[in-house]
Formats: sequence, structure tokens, C-alpha cells
Amino acid sequence: MRVCVFGAGAIGGHVAARLAQGGAEVSVVARGPTLAAIREAGLTVHAPDGTIRCRPRASADPAELGPQDAVLVTTKAPALPSVAATIAPLLGAETPVAFVMNGIPWWYNDRTARDGEILPMLDPGGALRQSIGIPRSIGGVVYSACTVIAPGVVEAETSDARLILGEVDGRITPRIEALSAAIAAGGLPAPVVPDIRQAVWQKLLGNIVTGPLCILARSCMQDAYRSPEIREAAIRMAEEVIAIAAAEGIVIPGDAPAARVARSARLRHKPSILQDLEAGRMMEVEAMFQAPLRLARAAGVATPTLSLMVALATRAAIAAGLYTPTEEAA
Repeated sequence: MRVCVFGAGAIGGHVAARLAQGGAEVSVVARGPTLAAIREAGLTVHAPDGTIRCRPRASADPAELGPQDAVLVTTKAPALPSVAATIAPLLGAETPVAFVMNGIPWWYNDRTARDGEILPMLDPGGALRQSIGIPRSIGGVVYSACTVIAPGVVEAETSDARLILGEVDGRITPRIEALSAAIAAGGLPAPVVPDIRQAVWQKLLGNIVTGPLCILARSCMQDAYRSPEIREAAIRMAEEVIAIAAAEGIVIPGDAPAARVARSARLRHKPSILQDLEAGRMMEVEAMFQAPLRLARAAGVATPTLSLMVALATRAAIAAGLYTPTEEAA
């Protein structure tokens, strides 16, 4: 199976290595020092179950890689316009594209009761809709605490990593089962679910709580949650996120907010959005913070604590020059 991973950062590098370990013919779209490192020495992932070394084809130009059987987009949301502009050479007549990303995805309303209500802030100018389209698109949610420790070298910290896949319309199709099998063959479980939006909200519950608080504290989850006041704020934020999801018809499974916060308080990992701030990379404020709050306002769900923390974290991103707000978010 020919699979291209578009974006070879922490998550993309981990997924690409797992695909290669499972026997897929893997290529990556990368740039800068990461591209140079992969071309020279290959890709290395240090994981709890061992070190994976592979040498995927790597290029900054998708045209050099050619049509694929599947593409996984693992870039951060701010890079999606460039993905839309350059992905065409990777797409055969039936190539699916799985978006493995954080936050509310650009396809969120499609194939639902709100079908046709586009989210322009998540897909500026409809570029993804035009270049890729809904029929090709697959949703993806990844749980893998990863860090790039050097160009082309990724440390995967957790032993329970997994990549959840789901069709936008909820069907279980041969194409998604084939992609799931290719990923799982390399040791990364990739379950296929009938409701990918529930998986989106379950992951978002963690991101939109820990992200703003760790940005404001400039510290990992364990250090931020040493303060009882911050833990209490996190619990209130989680309760508000659960209420937004409920207004969307989504029940988020799992522990109660207090238990979730207690579990996060044991982790030394820094959320990816804090890693982006510290590295000077554009931050996923729109998809992870602003889009959920728009849904809350549309549904009339009160989010006093969440809105305050998101507003403060958003100002930090703007001050760092790593997020350009829309008029509504400004």
C-alpha cells in the first residue's frame, strides 16, 4: 500500500514510522531541516515498545512522490491552505485523504443535519473543499504524546497511543478498513468508529482544557496542575466543554471532569500548542479554541471559565505573532 504522510512533525513522523514498520510503501512531505535530516539519515522514532528506524521517500514537492493509495494529513491546522494548494499530485482517482488533526475539523458539518453549512474560518476560501472534497475525506483523531527531539527524530512517550479513524458519513468502508490495517500492522492501533465526531469531542475535551492553562502557566500539565486553583478552573472548563458537546448531540464517554484533571496532573507532557508557542510555530487557535466556542454561542451554552481562559491564551498567541485572529475572535 502506497501511503503518503503530509507533514513529518512529531505526529506525522510517528505515524510514518509505524506505517513503514508494518510494510507499507511510505513517503512523507516535509520541509526545512526535517526534510534534510530524513533524506540524509532516515526517520527515527523512540517509542515505549522500541526504536523504529526507516527511510521513507521524502520531498517538499508532492509532485516528486506521485499518486498514492492513501494520504494522511498530519500538519497543524494553519498549514492546511498550503496542503490544499499542493496535494493534487498525490491524488489518484480514488485516493482517500485522512485528516489526522486536533480541534474541530473543516468537514464537521458535512453529512449531518447541517450539511451545506461550511466553516470558512477552518477552510479559508473553501480551498480544501475544492482541492480534496468531502467524498475523499476521512476523519482522524490521534492520541500520541510525541515530541521532535531533533530533526527527523521523534520521541513517542505513551504506550497507549492510537489513531482513531472514521468516515465523515459514519460508514465502515473497505478503504478505511485497509488504511486502519496498514497503520495497525506497524504497532499503532487504528480503530475505525461509526461516529468520528464523538472521537473529535473526546480528544478536544483534553486539548481545550489543558492547552490554554498550560499556555498561561508556560509549563507542562503536571506543573500547571500543582495549583489547586488551576485544577478547579480545569474542572469547570471540562464541564463547560461537555455541555457544548451535549448541545451538539454528542455524549463524551469516560471519566468525570475531576478524574480527568487528576489523570492529566500526573503527566509531564507539554500540550502540542504550548510546544508550538515555545518553538515559534503558528498555533492552532482557530480549530482548537475558537471554533468550539462559536458552536457554544450558536447553541446558547454558557462558558464563562472556558471563554476567559481561551481569550487569555488567544491574546498570548497574538502577542507572540503566532495567530492572526478573525474579526470575531479579535
